[in-house]
Amino acid sequence: PENKSKLQEILTYHVLSGKVMSNSITGKKLNVVTVQGSKVAIDATSGVMVDKATVTKADITASNGVIHVIDKVILP
Repeated sequence: PENKSKLQEILTYHVLSGKVMSNSITGKKLNVVTVQGSKVAIDATSGVMVDKATVTKADITASNGVIHVIDKVILP
């Protein structure tokens, strides 16, 4: 319970508003705002990197959005 807000901050740092498909960012470098409120760097010029994490599987559609699997936890 004492770390609930920290966990929520980390989890929402992994979420963007809206539905972002990989083909809409291909070849781009972006800084986007997460649901947590901080910016995260995305580099889709050679594969896709989110901060220092690599996207290992992209465009998994779900009923509430789209999931892109990364290979490590990113921290705000």
